[in-house]
Amino acid sequence: MYQTASRPRADAYRRIGVETSMHTIDQHQIIVLLYDGLLQEIARARGALSRQDVAGKCDAITRALRILEEGLITGLDMVDGGEIAQNLNALYHYCVQQLVMANARNDDALLREVHGLIDSIAQGWKAIKQPGQGAGA
Repeated sequence: MYQTASRPRADAYRRIGVETSMHTIDQHQIIVLLYDGLLQEIARARGALSRQDVAGKCDAITRALRILEEGLITGLDMVDGGEIAQNLNALYHYCVQQLVMANARNDDALLREVHGLIDSIAQGWKAIKQPGQGAGA
């Protein structure tokens, strides 16, 4: 009972922490957070799938889809982003399709595939140095 009562408070603090960090970070860091959150949700979906936790799997995949659709896809600059934005758009939409199929089929291989694709992009994005960042940043 005690644990249940404290969970909403912990969630509230987590939301405040995320909202605070969103106001103090740049766009590059926001994308890093989106990638990290997406990878975390895919990992959570894989864990839930292995435990046969249908509700947990559905929740994690739904969150992953929201990060893709409302964060990464919506954030693309399709006017000035050129070929990179077009390629990322195609990749993100492919990942959406794969996540939907993984959910419907309970297919861990599809979850692994999407995780690998996003992890590759995330690692490349994290390696990009922003203006004003030193080599150690």
